[in-house]
Amino acid sequence: MDAFYASVELLRYPELRGQAVVIGGRRQHQPVTRTDGSRQFARLRDYVGRGVVTTSTYEARALGVYSGMGVMKSAQLAPDAILLPTDFAAYRHYSRLFKAAVATVAPCIEDRGIDEIYIDLTDLAGDTLVLAREIKTAVRNATGLSCSIGISPNKLLSKICSDLEKPDGLTLLSIDDVRTRIWPLPVRKINGIGPRATEKLGTLGIITIADLAAADPALLQAHFGRSFASWLHAAAHGIDERPVVTHSEPRSISRETTFERDLHPRHDRNTLSGIFTELCIRVADDLRRKGYLARTIGIKLRFEDFRTITRDLSLPVATADAMAIRRAATDCLRRVPLDQRLRLLGVKTSGLVPANSETHWETSRQTELLL
Repeated sequence: MDAFYASVELLRYPELRGQAVVIGGRRQHQPVTRTDGSRQFARLRDYVGRGVVTTSTYEARALGVYSGMGVMKSAQLAPDAILLPTDFAAYRHYSRLFKAAVATVAPCIEDRGIDEIYIDLTDLAGDTLVLAREIKTAVRNATGLSCSIGISPNKLLSKICSDLEKPDGLTLLSIDDVRTRIWPLPVRKINGIGPRATEKLGTLGIITIADLAAADPALLQAHFGRSFASWLHAAAHGIDERPVVTHSEPRSISRETTFERDLHPRHDRNTLSGIFTELCIRVADDLRRKGYLARTIGIKLRFEDFRTITRDLSLPVATADAMAIRRAATDCLRRVPLDQRLRLLGVKTSGLVPANSETHWETSRQTELLL
């Protein structure tokens, strides 16, 4: 999906189309409706805090504002940009709509998150480009949003070429096109080569994918190890044998939040307690929505000195109950000396099991006995 969160917001605020818009503000950054019916929006220049940009429109990206950037830093680059708070409930709603729309055309889908999927068209009758246009039309009709599609022999190349003609792109790539269309790109365009690997490759004089394809395998192995070096060599040549996986079990479900200011465990106890409860409720909602119970509950704390601590606790009975999760998470908290201000608080569930009717009955019954 194209600039997904921002595009959903533009459906709600169409007057912002064509403007630099940043998503990542707090709830108090909600637009204010004036008496004449027009809306007043917060601006980046007025932001104070250490929130992070969730996403931005293409106009904001042209000014250097990208996902993961601190909002304060983005304000230096684009002070007049509009700032909107995140609304994950809306984004999840539109995510379900677009995936359901795609499934009406091509049902073999691998879910890769809220705004991205892989689709296997191999067994479908008809011209590939015609199918892709049908998918784009179905998504547009269902959501009012545009998507960009990359079509290639494998997932690695499709991921790369889906970004080549954004927004609203449709790119067809064969293995014979790798040399002319993929090799000139920087190595970071390969999904799986992150900032650290990009930097390390740069020190070896490997800047483009063509450089990586031409690199001596022994050199790559010396610096990255046998397994990763082998993958780098294959990826640079457009080789990827991974199938489209239509179902996978999550290993964990978690929620966390970074505070606008460091919070003290004692002086800000009420504020922290409210945030803690909200995180547990949201995790429980996620578990129920996805159809799982959790056997293990954990917490994540990051202190003002950036030290990070995790603790977890295994339960005798798996649960998706918010209060049971909070009790277990509280027990985890008691095992941590809370003598410094906190930057981040998180709640994590793992050891997931499907929540079938028998498990639900057993869990609720045993929870009653425990109480």
